Amino acid sequence: MDFHSASSEFFSDEELTSLALSADPHPTIDARVAPWRLTSGVGNGLLPDWYMPAPTSRHRGKGTKVAIGVIVASFVLINALGLCVTYGFVSVA
Repeated sequence: MDFHSASSEFFSDEELTSLALSADPHPTIDARVAPWRLTSGVGNGLLPDWYMPAPTSRHRGKGTKVAIGVIVASFVLINALGLCVTYGFVSVA
């Protein structure tokens, strides 16, 4: 069976079943191979930590939260009034 064939995109259920049944139940694993961990570190993400590390968060002060709230509220108010700020200037939509 040619696994790298470009002619077939997907495996059929029969092919997958035959591959699973013909697999070695006790394969020999090289001792130099690093173990794979489902969760390594903080997050339980789908990508490994070496590719995209888990984001870290910092404690935000009250001033930062107020500033973000004012900015969000101003955008909501501008849109509620039927205005547009797409290019940085308030204009009639």
